[in-house]
Amino acid sequence: MDHSLAHKFLLFSPVDSDSSIRNLLRAKTIGRGLVMKFAPRMSRFKASPSQIASARVRDMVANGHDIVKLTAGEPDFPTPDNAKAAAIACMDANEIRYTPINGLPEMRHAAQFKFKRDNGLEYALDQIAVGSGTKQILFNCLMATVSKGDEIIIPAPYWASYPDMVQLAGGTPTIVNCSQNNQFKMRPEQLAEAITANTKWLMFSSPSNPTGATYSLDELKALAEVLAAHPHVYILTDDVYEHLIYDDRTFHTLAEVEPALYDRTVTCNGVSKGYSMTGWRVGFAGGPKDIIANMSKMQSQSTSGSSAVSQAAAVAALTGPQEFVVERTANLQLRRDILFDKLNKSKGLKCDLPGGAMYIFCSCAGNIGKKAPNGKLIETDEDFTMYLLNSVGVAVVQGNAYGLSPFFRASFVAPEADLIRGGDKIQEACAALS
Repeated sequence: MDHSLAHKFLLFSPVDSDSSIRNLLRAKTIGRGLVMKFAPRMSRFKASPSQIASARVRDMVANGHDIVKLTAGEPDFPTPDNAKAAAIACMDANEIRYTPINGLPEMRHAAQFKFKRDNGLEYALDQIAVGSGTKQILFNCLMATVSKGDEIIIPAPYWASYPDMVQLAGGTPTIVNCSQNNQFKMRPEQLAEAITANTKWLMFSSPSNPTGATYSLDELKALAEVLAAHPHVYILTDDVYEHLIYDDRTFHTLAEVEPALYDRTVTCNGVSKGYSMTGWRVGFAGGPKDIIANMSKMQSQSTSGSSAVSQAAAVAALTGPQEFVVERTANLQLRRDILFDKLNKSKGLKCDLPGGAMYIFCSCAGNIGKKAPNGKLIETDEDFTMYLLNSVGVAVVQGNAYGLSPFFRASFVAPEADLIRGGDKIQEACAALS
């Protein structure tokens, strides 16, 4: 504030003018040097590693670098035509006002219909939550239920957001390391060992990000048997990759596999991955009425209801023809096989064929301790991923971002030509290490 502004202020102030001007000018001077003190919670979580990698790649491409991008976390198919038409019809009808916190009735009916059709799960409408993406649904659930001292079991490798969301809610992540020897899947004995009197939730995803690990019916039954013996443990399933499942596998979810778990399971899903609608931001869940009600209460003080136009599109996607989902999944399986073959033929790399999702989680342990042609030592999986990016222009995401090293995540959502070219470049880079 300059002197003229200060004098204008003092026209309406009863205090002594000279002292007021001095105080105002002093406040301005002090204010210039102030540094925002951020909340302690901000130190508990990190920015999304895949988004950081994508931003780095965008910058390099903008600067003229030729980069093969194997970092995508979303399908590259278009949104289904019937979903786009429903969105246009919604706008043409001017049905674009605020929506109910917990979703439009039509959207909750569509989610109810989907759970019954695909999973054999029956939910009343007041057992359905709708939010702006599956991520918000998961976050709402944790924020509404987790307190300090609560432990949440998370199998690793995990989607990078899981531990951060738990910590933001005040809980403690209990990480269960799942080895490549068991295709990154949690064994029943590991789950049993991780459960304590303070365990509140098991966060579970199949197929998973970043590994594509997909549990069979028998494997789920074995986990369900452990959970049935611990009635204080709730289950939060992230089924967003449900439709991206390969090699004639059949998808199952825990509340479906073991009906005894129904009353303590929140089953989350969305239209982003299976329907190529990531940007529409619609997620939903089915679960116990009291938990759903408190998730809605949580959402009422954050984003409120999700977009009316997006919900109209999601209703059409969920209730319309489903054949295209199978066709697109078959296409992704072909692309998976191309990249898997290239990676597994690379020196020092070892991969398992993922049963679902869009990623291959590949061990680079055989290249740790080696030197790049420029003499730089490859000490970590982050070193390895940066070596691929800087030496041959291939972008992947380091495994430590997902809780397990030394690995990296490579997405096979890319044109076939890029998968071949990227795979060849990775082979070249690995062969150059000594």
